[in-house]
Amino acid sequence: MTRTDWTRDEIAALFDLPFTELLFQAATAHRAHHAPDEVQLSTLLSIKTGGCPEDCGYCNQSAHAETGLKATKLMDVRAVLQAAAQAKDNGSSRFCMGAAWRNPKDRDMPAIVEMVKGVRQMGMETCMTLGMLSETQAAMLAEAGLDYYNHNIDTSPERYGEVITTRTFEDRLETLDHVREAGINVCCGGIVGMGETRADRVGFIHALATLPRHPESVPVNALVPVKGTVLGNMLADTPLAKIDDIEFVRTVAVARITMPESMVRLSAGRESMSEATQALCFLAGANSIFTGDRLLTTGNRGDDADAALFARLGLKAMQGEVKTELEAAE
Repeated sequence: MTRTDWTRDEIAALFDLPFTELLFQAATAHRAHHAPDEVQLSTLLSIKTGGCPEDCGYCNQSAHAETGLKATKLMDVRAVLQAAAQAKDNGSSRFCMGAAWRNPKDRDMPAIVEMVKGVRQMGMETCMTLGMLSETQAAMLAEAGLDYYNHNIDTSPERYGEVITTRTFEDRLETLDHVREAGINVCCGGIVGMGETRADRVGFIHALATLPRHPESVPVNALVPVKGTVLGNMLADTPLAKIDDIEFVRTVAVARITMPESMVRLSAGRESMSEATQALCFLAGANSIFTGDRLLTTGNRGDDADAALFARLGLKAMQGEVKTELEAAE
């Protein structure tokens, strides 16, 4: 039975293990629940960029940041579906759509619903991240067939207020409750390398691993510092605050051990990671990546680089399509 009663001391003890022992335990947990040589390929598209009223210190899409990013309106449904079709042709089995909103307006929901339905009809897994959701909006997404909703807690409860002030940690949990109640799978993780301490990373994992039900998807992001954001400017002045590769791998490994059945997603920051670091992350239990040249508004390694890495490591893309309701009935 999967544990949801982890203590902070237990999680801290995992972080403190000798590196090779930690990786052994993580790889063992991974193999008990997942194919060790398969990694899910996901594509992330920004369907509405910039102009977000939130003040998240890491985000260049915040209206509070001074990055020169131009805000855009919500993409046309047909353009989104064309991007999804291209992603599928490139090997992705999961298509994630992100909008820089505090929360979606009711007038935007019909288009959002059509995007979900259209991507699912292609046989791809669908994920949305739109900010905070009401119960009604979550129910609409569930009815459309949305597979996952992403809403990250970002960091530990104690550090949260230092990163974001325009919403609370409890606001995040409320949206996760709405998503769960609607019957949608939860995608929830956070960002490391924001100048936090190991105790914060322990608190971050603890908050996820003690939810009544673990997120089915746990993205672990390494901060991509962008000049003009609060954290981007801070790390430019204090580069030693950036997380080192071994500590990042430790975080992935502890996430895998404490949440063994979840997909652990190696997300933002891969473009600056060595192939060796990525390989260690896969050994530590990461089994999903974002492919393509862009992650919302920041760079990514690209399909060719990922294919070459997979070939060197003997990894393969996870297969399997989401069935439409009609196919399931047959």
